Amino acid sequence: MSKSSRIATDGSASSLAQNPFAALSAAGLPAHSPAAPLPGVAGPSGRGAAGAPPKNRGRVEVRRETGGRGGKTVTTVSGFMGIGLPEKEALAKRMQKTCGAGGTVKDGQIEIQGDRREAVARILEEAGFRPVMAGG
Repeated sequence: MSKSSRIATDGSASSLAQNPFAALSAAGLPAHSPAAPLPGVAGPSGRGAAGAPPKNRGRVEVRRETGGRGGKTVTTVSGFMGIGLPEKEALAKRMQKTCGAGGTVKDGQIEIQGDRREAVARILEEAGFRPVMAGG
């Protein structure tokens, strides 16, 4: 290995200190404000950029379950498409606050303690989902 092919580690200028993006320009790109939400993208509250919920964010199933829970009733919401964990957690928190009950997000579905199907369905409609009562 010759001395010219070594990489300098003493802080002196070397070929690796160049910024590969320095020659790029932002000409022709749209201006973006980080505070403004992107059009058509919903935030954690489920609302779009204009404050109104999107028309139809998909069908979700609202169920009342008691099996495997020691006889306790739990309302579950499943079937979310294209929604991430942070938004599910925000929806779950809103449901818990409205229903005055505990709950969690587990295995991709929201679980709220008690039979709260009507209140949960109302919150989902406000967020732009199409809730369907499933099961018993």
